[in-house]
Amino acid sequence: MSEKYVIGISDQKTAHSPDMLITYALGSCIGISLFDPSTSIGGLAHIMLPDSEMMNKKNNTKTDRMKYADTAIIDLLKDMIHEGANRKRIIARIAGGANMFKSALPISAGTIGDRNTHAVKEQLMKLKIPLVGEDIGRDYGRTMFFDLTTGNISIQSLGKGVMEL
Repeated sequence: MSEKYVIGISDQKTAHSPDMLITYALGSCIGISLFDPSTSIGGLAHIMLPDSEMMNKKNNTKTDRMKYADTAIIDLLKDMIHEGANRKRIIARIAGGANMFKSALPISAGTIGDRNTHAVKEQLMKLKIPLVGEDIGRDYGRTMFFDLTTGNISIQSLGKGVMEL
């Protein structure tokens, strides 16, 4: 019997087919799915910030590590490999990174959504994980549904309908 797991902000989960992973309220945050199509093992993280340099080193808990692109992706990958995924087959898809608020920062500084997107893509390149789909940017939130039976990602946005990644 399949389970539906909801991943909150600064959280992650790995699972197997026929389960579904869901994360809501992706504004400037990034939802990142990793998937091994041969084993149907997948993981989903809801990343809030780009860089763990902001982390309080005294409280380096798993929850703290899940906030940041550079540490959350590494931890999610390790958890998937522990479950039996093959690192060489893993692919990624991302959603979120929106500009939800007008910024007082100069445009050159970028929004938190832009910085999150850049940090996630940079980490994927470092880890040599191919990014095969994305729905990022703009000015609206998203919900991400990850079906581990098919590996499909559905993105639902208020007033925008549903799209497949």
